[in-house]
Amino acid sequence: MQPTEPPAPLSLLGNNDDGRRFLTGALGEFRGVTSAPPDRPPFLVTKEHRRFAEFADTVRRHRYIGVCWGPPGVGKTLSARQYAGTDAWEQWQRVLAAGRNTDPGPVPAAVLSARTALWTPTVTATAKEIDQALPRACQQISWAVDYHEHGHVDPLMHPESSASGLTELLIVDEADRLKTVGLEQVRDYYDRHHMGVVLIGMPGVERRLARYPQLYSRIGFAHEYRPLSPDELTAVLTRRWHTDGLATTDDFTQAVAIATIARITGGNFRLVDRLLAQIQRIRRINNLETVTAEVVEAAREALLIGT
Repeated sequence: MQPTEPPAPLSLLGNNDDGRRFLTGALGEFRGVTSAPPDRPPFLVTKEHRRFAEFADTVRRHRYIGVCWGPPGVGKTLSARQYAGTDAWEQWQRVLAAGRNTDPGPVPAAVLSARTALWTPTVTATAKEIDQALPRACQQISWAVDYHEHGHVDPLMHPESSASGLTELLIVDEADRLKTVGLEQVRDYYDRHHMGVVLIGMPGVERRLARYPQLYSRIGFAHEYRPLSPDELTAVLTRRWHTDGLATTDDFTQAVAIATIARITGGNFRLVDRLLAQIQRIRRINNLETVTAEVVEAAREALLIGT
């Protein structure tokens, strides 16, 4: 009996030459994959994130268009990335792009669970770029689902993945950047595919969309992303106080410093990160062991904070 050769490792590109050329061209060989994002604090599941996740689940389930808006820095993009599993997805793509014979490992569970594509248009996105970017973002998620289930993706055998059929939700971040033609392209893509769409933007985007009747009539859900409440912000800051190494045995001084940060930031995640970074800087320069309200105020003076 002749010894059998071990089976060839499974590949995302499969063994079909036509399928390989099709898939490689559509994926662009992942040349647009960026480097790993800088280290950021662990994501904290807040009440606002839970509200956003419930909103996204509803849009995804009913296949409607939803619009989400909120002031800058409150966590809209972070929530969208967490919901879609984007950090894990980008890491998986980087491993996949490292080499054709590299085993990227299993598709991240968060990606398989959400089946959500996240796309951010560039400031100067042209109609041609949008026409290419929308299907590319959705097809990559569909192909990943097929890769998980079948070990390879042959567009002739699995036409649903090449037509974005396995992607259930498309989140468009920074939707304010889209001009009239871009918004119409999103609506047209939505009409041609059985998936939900979430448009994320600044306050006022919901009023702007009202000027486009065909798009506005397809909006089934609206969600306002609000800043953290004072109690929740205090809880988040207390946790960050320990993870960032700012905790001391002086509970009163710590409580006053946290209350000062909460007053300055007003529940804005981005401002909290900037202020904590300045506090660490002042603490390091002055060799301080304890963060006081005076240190927080000094850090505040080093920032440009809008009113």
